[in-house]
Amino acid sequence: MKIAILRERLAGEKRVAATPETVGKLKALGADVAVEAGAGEGSRILDAQYAEAGAVIAPAAEAAVKGADIVLVVRRPEAGSLKGAAKGALVIGALDPYGNEGEVAALAKAGVSAFAMEFMPRITRAQVMDILSSQANLAGYQAVIEASAAFERALPMMMTAAGTVRPAKAFVMGAGVAGLQAIATAKRLGAVVSATDVRAAAGEQVESLGAKFIMTDALKDASGEGGYARELTADEQAAQQALVASHIAKQDIVITTALIPGRPAPRLVTRAMVESMAAGSVIVDLAAERGGNVELTRPGEVIVHNGVTIIGFTNLAGRIPTTASQLYARNLLAFIETLVDKETKALAVNWDDELVKATALTRDGAVVHPAFAKAAAPVPPKKAPAKPAAVPAEKPVKTGSTGKAKAAKPAVKPEGAGAKPAAVAKAAPAKTGAARKAAAPKAAKAAAEPKSGTEKPATKKPAARKPAAPKEGK
Repeated sequence: MKIAILRERLAGEKRVAATPETVGKLKALGADVAVEAGAGEGSRILDAQYAEAGAVIAPAAEAAVKGADIVLVVRRPEAGSLKGAAKGALVIGALDPYGNEGEVAALAKAGVSAFAMEFMPRITRAQVMDILSSQANLAGYQAVIEASAAFERALPMMMTAAGTVRPAKAFVMGAGVAGLQAIATAKRLGAVVSATDVRAAAGEQVESLGAKFIMTDALKDASGEGGYARELTADEQAAQQALVASHIAKQDIVITTALIPGRPAPRLVTRAMVESMAAGSVIVDLAAERGGNVELTRPGEVIVHNGVTIIGFTNLAGRIPTTASQLYARNLLAFIETLVDKETKALAVNWDDELVKATALTRDGAVVHPAFAKAAAPVPPKKAPAKPAAVPAEKPVKTGSTGKAKAAKPAVKPEGAGAKPAAVAKAAPAKTGAARKAAAPKAAKAAAEPKSGTEKPATKKPAARKPAAPKEGK
């Protein structure tokens, strides 16, 4: 079993998918580990450190990938960079499939089994594999560090001989993993912290960190599935914005964290709210990668509007790459341990495992994740010509014998003999020999006459009444 570690190609991405610590543990699982040269430089990990842990340093990505059964990455690799990997090789990382369905389909076409670690279910067994939590935790911390640097003033209250410095006021919007870490970090730095969240259960967590929790009375609770918040109604949004608008004008630092995977980030802070803040204030938008929670956010940029600095970094965890790589690599290691048979030290994927089902994007040349399989499936060719051909084929069969019977009824009814033919027809088998003889000439005559649609039933009816002649003879 060979595991390849690739150097990240995305601009600004300094994280790496394995560290010397996790390489040693991968070796203990029975794997040969190949690390592309320079893969850890952004995280201040030298090739020599990987080599000491037992890895082979490959001069290029092609050499690292060649024959690999598992390829570990931070960001989704291009399908072309995986040429030479073993058939059905596992590609594991943060693959960001939303909005990138074409790239996912390309991975499927390349024949690899791709696993999106951001889809790891939030269950107890999978906590150690949850890359969203480990990286969001660091993003929340880094958001406060970035804000304090841009704020250019002290955060804690200071009482000096020259006078008192008031503490900075920090407001965190969203009390998820990132938000709670931002609250804790700002509190440690001495700021007066307040926070809001649309989930009522978050209030207790906020207050446990020493911050003030604010929530509009109009919003009871907006908890959704998977620990995320549900979408707010129009009335709830209006009430929440009114609360935020009045509070945000008094804040020095605002950190927004509302982000739901696969959806555009909800707009929480309007232009008017930004313009209500004092000059020198700072906003850090953790949802910039999905458009931002702030109306004025520019993803990947830092701008100043009306004296307010708006930070729109899209990879805050990547700005502390050494620590981020340590946690990320441990997440991947924990997942790989569930895919390897510890006795045979061979790859043994249980495709029925809930962790595998939740994270598998592609397999056997197809996109298999239910959220993307339909979009990636080829459109079947239209069979328009076959349908019309089937309909005419059945019509002649249906109109063979029943069609004449149906056509006869409208012709008979106007003559006033609608019900009688049925009764006569039933009595026909009981006719005596004399009756049959009397009817025979009439039947022969009727058979000799040309058929003319509705005239045929009319000729049979008089013949059916002939049995009256023998009765008179009695």
